[in-house]
Amino acid sequence: MRIDVLTLFPAMFDGVFTSSILGKAREKGLVELNTVNFRDYANNKHNTVDDYPYGGGGGMVLKPEPLFAAVEDVTSGLESKPRVILMCPQGESFSQKKAEELSAERHLIFICGHYEGYDERIREHLVTDELSIGDYVLTGGELPAMVVIDSVVRLLPGVLGNETSAVTDSFSTGLLEYPHYTRPANFRGWEVPEVLISGHHGNIEEWRRKQSLERTWRKRRDLLVGIELTPKERRWLDEWEAQERSGGEAPGKPE
Repeated sequence: MRIDVLTLFPAMFDGVFTSSILGKAREKGLVELNTVNFRDYANNKHNTVDDYPYGGGGGMVLKPEPLFAAVEDVTSGLESKPRVILMCPQGESFSQKKAEELSAERHLIFICGHYEGYDERIREHLVTDELSIGDYVLTGGELPAMVVIDSVVRLLPGVLGNETSAVTDSFSTGLLEYPHYTRPANFRGWEVPEVLISGHHGNIEEWRRKQSLERTWRKRRDLLVGIELTPKERRWLDEWEAQERSGGEAPGKPE
């Protein structure tokens, strides 16, 4: 995969693109990560990329010329057009499903804005996707772009040491992930659930599924909408709901 990031602050990505999982993926040649300062594409002697909005109002608006020129330069000579992603509070809420969709692409371009906003012609005629990482406003699109890139790159084949890790992550199955434990089996009197050291893989898988479902039911019930459940899983939910209605102790601590 190739990823180009159009930004006014390329240095912000130096540590992110050279460290940890992203850095290793880059070294292995699994992903090409580039930053492009779109100020270099300004068409005026002062290299300005923003201007006052027509109609008045506060703030400055990013001009269309530099961004169009930068994208056209980055994509020059390519046979197929890449996805051009605008990081924007108005965009689609980013999700694991979207990360999986984007991880199937060969080339992604991210546009990181600043100031009051973008000239609307950038939205209408340049970008293919608008993404938001939450209902809040940041000083620019760089941090959101880093979040999305990290989420996408880790799904590429060969990036993670354990290929099953991404498959069992929270949200990948539609549910939150089950609890994890490692050595020692007894730490300060807190013991690892016996089922996990039993060696019985069938029981372990059922325990994990139940814990995942239980954790989702307690913390993010909205995620359960549309999830296909077996009759046994439905009984688990019914038991927890009945327990909650009766004022009994809600499920929580792993058994």
